[in-house]
Amino acid sequence: MLFINNSKTKQIFLFLSLLLLLGVFVGVREINKPSISPLVEATSLFAPSLNERLEQLEIRVQQLENQLTQEGKKIILSEEEQRIRIVKKTLPSVVSVIASKKVRVHSLWFGWPGSLNELPREEEQEVNNGTGFLISADGMILTNKHVVSDEEATYTIVTNDQQEYSAEVLARDPFQDLALMKIKGAGFQPVVLGDSSNIVLGESVIAIGNALGEFQNTVSTGVISGLSRQVNASGEGKVEALNNVLQTDAAINPGNSGGPLLNLRGEVIGINVAMAQSAENIAFSVPINQAKKAIEQVKTTGKITYPFLGVRYQAVNKILQQQLELGVDHGALLIQGENLGEPAVEPGSAAERMGLKENDIILKMDGQKIDADHILGDLIKECQPREKIILEVLRQNRHLNFSGLLGKIES
Repeated sequence: MLFINNSKTKQIFLFLSLLLLLGVFVGVREINKPSISPLVEATSLFAPSLNERLEQLEIRVQQLENQLTQEGKKIILSEEEQRIRIVKKTLPSVVSVIASKKVRVHSLWFGWPGSLNELPREEEQEVNNGTGFLISADGMILTNKHVVSDEEATYTIVTNDQQEYSAEVLARDPFQDLALMKIKGAGFQPVVLGDSSNIVLGESVIAIGNALGEFQNTVSTGVISGLSRQVNASGEGKVEALNNVLQTDAAINPGNSGGPLLNLRGEVIGINVAMAQSAENIAFSVPINQAKKAIEQVKTTGKITYPFLGVRYQAVNKILQQQLELGVDHGALLIQGENLGEPAVEPGSAAERMGLKENDIILKMDGQKIDADHILGDLIKECQPREKIILEVLRQNRHLNFSGLLGKIES
């Protein structure tokens, strides 16, 4: 048995019922039609005839049937049309970020008589490029820190309609690969920031960016292929740890850095940051929730501030426990950095004032066990500068407690 649930279908059903009733009514009236005066008969000539009225009703029914058919097609194409609609709406918010600076170049010229001479000079050149997106109507832009890492460069923003603006870097995040910029103006179209805490594996996503620095606003699609990844990103001789990032198979290329990763509601859920060079279709994005606090801080104070403990560490797991013959399979082992001059405990830091030392293993912070689900860095970020914390530490098979006030680091 079929049930009529669609409102348009109900309208068609009502029109057809009306036609049937009208036909019965007209048939009865024709059989028992009374005589009318010539005046009434003449007047009726100026009104629409019954056939004309029926034709109008049939046309209207056909229109409703066509509309119903078109809506059926929309259901089939809804995801594709939704993507197209999202891209069209978002493109005005996505910008290209161009870094330029004076670079020393050498020109060769022939002197007299026939000598070859070298003439050094400075020339303005493009040294880096990436992507960003508008997050406020007054021109605030979110991008990656590595896109605007050169403090000697000048930055130009190119919008989707090819308008160019000089940009100021407001803040570079001390710990995350995020930066905030500003262009002068008003009435810009900002993106909608989503919620990255409820992302699920397999969720469809859209990436937009300035691919390879020359293909502006390139669109690629894919899915969320991994959650809470921990990766080390390298570039320009630097290595940066990226924690709790999203993994996607949407194509991300050089130049896409800083661009938005969108869900099918048109909300930004990530900032595209890196790709795996040794694999196909493995890229990473910083979850948007990790940027929200920095955005609000810059809007209210003009800078980004973090609580600071001052340690370098490696997460302890069962594999590391076996390799180093540790007494525990969890916690944060304080070790030196990979580069020279990167101590396990920063001189003058809160950690040094508390009495922490290299090879200590921090087991708990304020009673919370430190493990794969509760990373030390994430627990610190939840605190405020100058907040007091208590650490449970394993040192040479002895359990010790240390307490003190966190420090502060800011952009």
